[in-house]
Amino acid sequence: MSLLKPFSKLPGLCTANILLVESEEQFQQSLADALVEETAVTVNVRLAKSLPLPMENEESRPRIDLVVFIINLTSELSFQSAEASLKYLDPGYFLGKVCFMVTNARNASVPTERLDAVRKLAASLNCPLLFAEDQTPDGVTNATERLLTILKVAAGLVPMATALYLSNLTRCTVPPDIDQPSFD
Repeated sequence: MSLLKPFSKLPGLCTANILLVESEEQFQQSLADALVEETAVTVNVRLAKSLPLPMENEESRPRIDLVVFIINLTSELSFQSAEASLKYLDPGYFLGKVCFMVTNARNASVPTERLDAVRKLAASLNCPLLFAEDQTPDGVTNATERLLTILKVAAGLVPMATALYLSNLTRCTVPPDIDQPSFD
């Protein structure tokens, strides 16, 4: 198994490539459909349940500009799968080409420890953490718009902006009292 490397291939002209990684594939397909509808640039969407990607089509695979780990907070398996997949990314991806998207954060049955674990993971890797509502069409549209903004910068399609700069502006930070027990 080889690492997925961010700069091993040349970029396409006015093209952005995104890899959506979700173990349960609930939100992944609706988000992919919405991303493909973008008309300003050509968006190629790749879907995966986890990393590493298969070796058999590696030479025909385009350069991946942004890797998005979609984590469903109601499932512990979703978080564990994303965490296990991180070791198959080249460290160069963590310079503005990885983000985490969390769904079901408003669900009352989600333990706060799981959200804290995701926040700590995103903060430790200096990656953006996005929250998305996957139950409504408006939620999918809003998540798509946020991802497209990050994707265009990561693909180099926004003049005078770099993925590392955007990542520094939007990275997740953990408040100092996150290890303190909550009294909810």
